[in-house]
Amino acid sequence: MITKIELLDDLLQRNHMALGSDFLAYRNHVYRMINFCSLLNLLNAAELEKVAIAGAFHDLGIWTHKTFDYLAPSESLAKDFLEKTGRHGWSEEIIAMIQSHHKILRSKGDPQGLVEIFRKADWVDVTHGLLAFGIAKTQRRLVFDYFPDEGFHLRLLKLSVKRLLTHPFSPLPMMRL
Repeated sequence: MITKIELLDDLLQRNHMALGSDFLAYRNHVYRMINFCSLLNLLNAAELEKVAIAGAFHDLGIWTHKTFDYLAPSESLAKDFLEKTGRHGWSEEIIAMIQSHHKILRSKGDPQGLVEIFRKADWVDVTHGLLAFGIAKTQRRLVFDYFPDEGFHLRLLKLSVKRLLTHPFSPLPMMRL
């Protein structure tokens, strides 16, 4: 099990103020996703770093920009970080991971590529394992037990209801076919 990634912890810590009381819930969500990515496909060091960066930023716009239409702000935050740290060569793939993490249908391209693995991992977490993509129940349970929800799914439900009430014709702007 992957329990500590210094880069990820640093990125999340930088956004501790924006995340506020949701810090631990978001941190655990990202760690669950990373673990699900690694259970879906063995990751090398560079892939793990990419997944950690995408994970740190993928939903962050909810808190930094105070919006449920958060994909563009999250992508912008990731792109800025990649540029500042000399990882601009990874931008296309990491931005695609963020853009596609709520896709309902499979991502185009390599079915074992990081974009598709990241998408599946998010669905495993958001559905609390109802969609498992072949990850054994015992493995999912270990991840969920090690990184408890801490109110993450309740926060998503509250944000979804608020968005539905304020934008009834666009309740889930992050969803993609």
